[in-house]
Amino acid sequence: MDMQTSLLDRLFASGLLIETGVDGLYGRSGKFEDVIAAFERLIETFGGDDGAEAIRFPPGMNRAHFEGSGYMKSFPQLAGTVHSFCGCELDHMNLLQCMAEGEDWTKDQQATDIVLTPAACYPLYPTIAKRGPLPAGGGLFDLQSYCFRHEPSKDPARMQLFRMREYVRMGTPAEVQDFRQLWMERGQKLIETVGLPVHVDVANDPFFGRAGKMLANNQRDQNLKFELLIPVTSTANPTACLSFNYHQDHFGSTWGLKTADGGTAHTACVGFGLERIALALFAHHGLDTNDWPAPVRKALWGA
Repeated sequence: MDMQTSLLDRLFASGLLIETGVDGLYGRSGKFEDVIAAFERLIETFGGDDGAEAIRFPPGMNRAHFEGSGYMKSFPQLAGTVHSFCGCELDHMNLLQCMAEGEDWTKDQQATDIVLTPAACYPLYPTIAKRGPLPAGGGLFDLQSYCFRHEPSKDPARMQLFRMREYVRMGTPAEVQDFRQLWMERGQKLIETVGLPVHVDVANDPFFGRAGKMLANNQRDQNLKFELLIPVTSTANPTACLSFNYHQDHFGSTWGLKTADGGTAHTACVGFGLERIALALFAHHGLDTNDWPAPVRKALWGA
């Protein structure tokens, strides 16, 4: 039995995760949720005084905004769309007959105006662009959302539906790069506070296809993405639990985001994979939070 399956089976057996019959789609117990809530409070002790505007989007986003973001050019293999029945009574009868006969009843479903959110920050950029130019000093935003990526796996750290907490900075290149550097330092201290091993390395997104290899190489060569890696199901291939991303002017140009002086805004973000961090805590400290080291419990729950 490999480490991924072993950890997943133990999480199921303990009731921390709840099996649904679909790889990467799990229920969470109250104890699992308590760890995530505690960790989010810890995040806020590091970033809560920065004055970020809190915004919470649902796990679905405007399909037109999704298409405008360019996501499908780079990550079509990860995208998820929302389809619904839009037919008449006869179509409904045909649908029910297909289901009764074990045939594909989804073939006549039609795409809606909603797609599943791929990253917590994607709905933010068109929203802020509609407000007009950023104020002097730029903008800072606090986001949290369920996100979807179609990559079914037995690795519990690679869920298809998961939560991402993000701080997003908009402004001049210097402002957003200073923000990213600040959070690269904060992120390491934060993870050390809960007794987990820390390693930060340059990374790239999973761009699709042959052209994607060039994009990935460019991203790495320009140090646009760093990840904080923690062993969860493998010591040889640790899991990215935090990411620190500098988008340059990509979203600024895409959505017309402007700085106070009329320039194209640059953006950067720090993203926390909340389920992954919880899994790292369980993997390293055990499945019973009452037995976790006292300093870790104090950091998370104050006792």
